[in-house]
Amino acid sequence: MATNGRTVTVFGGTGFLGRRIVRHLRDHEFPVRIASRHPDQAHRRFGSDDPLLQSVEANIHDERSVADALAGAYGVINAASLYIEHGQETFHSVHVEAAQRVAAQTRRAGVERLVHVSGIGADAASQSRYIRKRGEGELAVRAVFPDALFIRPAVMFGLDDAFLTTTLKLLRQLPIYPMFGRGRTRLQPAHVEDVAEAIARLMQRAETPSLIFELGGPRIYSYEQFLRTVAHEAALAPRLVPIPFAVWHVMAWASEKLPSPVLTRNQVELMQIDTVSSPDMPGLVELGISPDSVEAILLEMLSISG
Repeated sequence: MATNGRTVTVFGGTGFLGRRIVRHLRDHEFPVRIASRHPDQAHRRFGSDDPLLQSVEANIHDERSVADALAGAYGVINAASLYIEHGQETFHSVHVEAAQRVAAQTRRAGVERLVHVSGIGADAASQSRYIRKRGEGELAVRAVFPDALFIRPAVMFGLDDAFLTTTLKLLRQLPIYPMFGRGRTRLQPAHVEDVAEAIARLMQRAETPSLIFELGGPRIYSYEQFLRTVAHEAALAPRLVPIPFAVWHVMAWASEKLPSPVLTRNQVELMQIDTVSSPDMPGLVELGISPDSVEAILLEMLSISG
């Protein structure tokens, strides 16, 4: 499928996943318009010498701003996300209201394809506010753009992430490691580069086998298995100590009183929920991608850090 001239607008294009999406779209020869509130960040990250990369100022909370960023686009990817609420930036404002705004303006502009990035487990009935708003966001997007494609990644890891990098750092620093619960929560970490490549391939394909894709890595771990895997690869032998979730909730409540909380109740809630791709949903393999393992990327990280 020819991509020349088919501009793709990416909201959230300077974020952890978004900047990889931009690069993979370019690898597939798409002209890319990076829509963000701070276009100077995009210039610094991607440079200004690529004629097929355009950085524009856009605010997902403003309809006119969103509409301007969509003008003449073939496709739109909404990778804007929020993990910690602050002020008027809430899970509802970003994952529901802004998601619906982008979808509605995408439909109004006559854009052919919309890819909305959500997350595994997104459920409008969930007790977790984060997961509930992700689910409500999917429903809001589908209501105004029925043919939208939904990407639900598992927890993502990469060379400059806040997941694997932080886990490794803490395992190195703490000989006694406090574990969430008994470490039985299941997770299926996905390499962020694989997720970005999947999105680029979906934008390139004329037809797709589904409207929902759940992207998980090659292995399912219990949380304890994951910690032991990371420790083993780093030649560490920490003592893992189970801490009841009730205790974590109290600590998170106290942490949220700080200007920059190191832990939130939302994060604790997420650690109580399995994030494993459904066997009934297509994923990376169906898109022709052989997913990278945590161990392979961890070895690369260790070689860089020494």
